[in-house]
Amino acid sequence: MKIPVYLMPGLSAGKKIFTYLKLPDNYEIHYLQWLIPYKNESLQDYSRRLAAQITDENPILLGVSFGGIIIQEIAKQIPVKQLIIISSIKHHHELKPFYKWAYKTKLYKLVPVPIIKKRHWLQKLFLPKPIKKKLRLYERFLEIDDTYYIRWSFHQVLSWRQTRIPENFVHIVGENDTVFPPKYINDPKIIVPRGRHEMMVYEVKWFNRHLPQLLAK
Repeated sequence: MKIPVYLMPGLSAGKKIFTYLKLPDNYEIHYLQWLIPYKNESLQDYSRRLAAQITDENPILLGVSFGGIIIQEIAKQIPVKQLIIISSIKHHHELKPFYKWAYKTKLYKLVPVPIIKKRHWLQKLFLPKPIKKKLRLYERFLEIDDTYYIRWSFHQVLSWRQTRIPENFVHIVGENDTVFPPKYINDPKIIVPRGRHEMMVYEVKWFNRHLPQLLAK
């Protein structure tokens, strides 16, 4: 019998970010999909709704960025075999100081989400090439464009309060991740050389080479 592995993409992203991820034949891949949150829905209730997409017992859950937080919340509600947390955090103390300050001052509520959503317009501006490259990446892989969902997600990341470290987990972070920098991530962690926050796409060869060993543990 194959071992079920459920993949949870990052904020607003879809299963396309896992297009080139390959696992051995004894694993069966399933994709979790984002839902639009209800008005003032808690992260726990949202995770419970999303967990309804899981139809196998004791699965392995792999989550990227905000998806890494989601799978940790799901693991509090159903038995899981293992957690793979990528480009994410395992408790709120691992947020970089700026995020903590933005939450405390409510500055994050001023993020112009409607402007961010207009990626076609932004790409026409005289922006540095690295930023334009990221915009093209978002255009290719993002699937959820709902304003309330995005604002709700920002709030959930910054207000998340993890009270206990998950069991049987692997935490993978990128050396050059500027969203969740590795210097703020406590051990145990595995650092991907040159890995950025989007390394699930750009460093997929690393994952194809190392994930089978990590899953076997």
